[in-house]
Amino acid sequence: MQWNLIRARKEQGLSQADLAKLLNISVSAYQNKETGKSSFRDYEMFIISQYFGKTIEEIFLPSNCINNAVEI
Repeated sequence: MQWNLIRARKEQGLSQADLAKLLNISVSAYQNKETGKSSFRDYEMFIISQYFGKTIEEIFLPSNCINNAVEI
């Protein structure tokens, strides 16, 4: 799960559909990305970070941290 993204989205009162529209993807595709079932593309992370006025690192967790399991 992209917890920081979910928090930022909810703090702004946005729905998953709002961000799916921003990225020009389906709501189900966005849901899969937010929950970690699929990955955000680089340009999608850039668009979202610009939208929220934060760095990519502030919003997106590394792929090995998405499901609370860190590979060592």
